[in-house]
Amino acid sequence: MTALARGIGSRLGQAIGLLLAVVVVVFFLIQLAPGDAALYLAGDQGVGDAEFLARVRADYGLDQPLLIQLGTYVGNVAQLNLGESIYFNEPVLGLILERLFATVLLAGTSLIFAVGLGVAIGVYTARRPEGPMSSAATVASLVGFSTPVFYSAIMAIVLFAAKWRLLPVGGIEDVRYDGNWVGETIDLLQHLVLPALSLGIIYLAIYSRLARASMLEVLESDYIRTARAKGARERVVVYKHALRNAIIPVITAAGLQVGNLLSGALLVEVVFAWPGVGRLAVDSIFRRDSPTLLGIMIFSSAMVIVANLLTDLVYRLIDPRIRVGGSR
Repeated sequence: MTALARGIGSRLGQAIGLLLAVVVVVFFLIQLAPGDAALYLAGDQGVGDAEFLARVRADYGLDQPLLIQLGTYVGNVAQLNLGESIYFNEPVLGLILERLFATVLLAGTSLIFAVGLGVAIGVYTARRPEGPMSSAATVASLVGFSTPVFYSAIMAIVLFAAKWRLLPVGGIEDVRYDGNWVGETIDLLQHLVLPALSLGIIYLAIYSRLARASMLEVLESDYIRTARAKGARERVVVYKHALRNAIIPVITAAGLQVGNLLSGALLVEVVFAWPGVGRLAVDSIFRRDSPTLLGIMIFSSAMVIVANLLTDLVYRLIDPRIRVGGSR
């Protein structure tokens, strides 16, 4: 077995252990939340009918000790069974998968926008560190990084939807529209612009600063001086030699920011009424739908763990200086 294969196996084992710990911690956090899920399940009848309330507890296993409930839930999660929603009366996993496309579309578009434009700005300003565009990009990045996501979302609605009426105010589609797939795609993209920009602007600030700093460091490297001394064109030096190494920290940061990206997506989905997993989580909180909320938290944690695992593996494949186990 190669060192890389052993490293992959070790990382997978750590990921499974971490996910198990997340399941246990999240389960007990949900149990500590105020309110009684049995009362919500029973509705008005459960307020004055103790026998009916006890039957509801027995049907949903709420009368069992917490450790037994935990063991049952962990076993179900291992079988990809996240339980059944109290409010929707549907499997939780199905509810999450129905809304997963909207969340992945929003988060993925925001990430591509932030990384792509951020790297471009970082490379441009690194080549002209003393120019006016570099100073303007620095100020803009600080403003973007300091602005809360929900404030950016609200201001985007006020300006582009309410005042200038250039883009839809919220949702993922116009329910009044009934056209072909081309028109539906255009309508979807129009609804996607404001949420994606609102979510991506803070990460654009991060990646542009990171790309600039990394590019400045790489451009001072000995092999870059050697390439220039050999007569290589500046475009080749920058985009073929320098950018390949300078982009590694940006890729690493993008993978490690998946958790924050999902957290920001939750706020954006609420502001723009975007029908994603984050909106489902907020609705589950207000409806005291603990199985759905628990399933969303575990599913989101699994996505973050997988994203970090893939980022670590991609980093090791891109940079041959990194050896499994941390040795160089």
